[in-house]
Amino acid sequence: MEESIKPLDPIALELGPLQIHWYGVIIGLGALLALLIAVRESERRGLHKDTFVDLVLFAIPLAIIGARLYYVIFQWDYYSQNPGDIIKIWQGGLAIHGGLIAAVITGAVFARVKKISFWKLADIAAPSIILGQAIGRWGNFMNQEAHGGPVTREFLESLYLPDFIVNQMYINGQYYHPTFLYESLWSLVGFIGLMLLRRANFRRGELFLTYVIWYSIGRFFIEGLRTDSLMLTDTLRIAQVISIVLILIAVGVMIFRRMKGHSNERYLDASQ
Repeated sequence: MEESIKPLDPIALELGPLQIHWYGVIIGLGALLALLIAVRESERRGLHKDTFVDLVLFAIPLAIIGARLYYVIFQWDYYSQNPGDIIKIWQGGLAIHGGLIAAVITGAVFARVKKISFWKLADIAAPSIILGQAIGRWGNFMNQEAHGGPVTREFLESLYLPDFIVNQMYINGQYYHPTFLYESLWSLVGFIGLMLLRRANFRRGELFLTYVIWYSIGRFFIEGLRTDSLMLTDTLRIAQVISIVLILIAVGVMIFRRMKGHSNERYLDASQ
């Protein structure tokens, strides 16, 4: 049976020499849906409807560049020998942490230029970001990457997964943990939670910081199952180290802002 299993075609469309990969299509759809939600929420929070459209014109390209640079830096032994592969992002190799760092820096500069509260922008964007991550992981699924260690078909079937997922996890004669799915579901739960928590009128900045904590907790444990982790040392996974650091920073910033009174304004406040 296994011998007859064929992976899903990673190419969505071919137009002559031009190939459009599902990886890019899925990430693009995730970004578009995230933008639509952020635009709608920003209007409800008293911002101009074009605020996030203007922001993503800078944030998305820079986030992609940041995600790729982050990945390339930690895989430099390979890319230094194969520099032509650096631009081949359709083959995968976008590190979420690199994209987030670039996006946060871009958002901070944008907020300063536009004279808008960065924390207000970040709170509005938080549910959109994690939803985009939930959707984007399916691009990894199409590329058969970001998976975990070996498992049996019986194990995958015990998770009540549809056959198309089980079959796609059959790679080079072995079934693997669908860690892309674990992270996608974790992020989807996070999205639902953040959409509900925004009604609780959190202090400004704390919805975004909650996102950072939630995502980092899930990433820490899921990363431990993966076989393609970027490594800091032979035993130390970069994503796990970054996740712990982000949790500590988010908790520390939350406490500091409360102590200094910087978070007295609430999420539902309409003022900038």
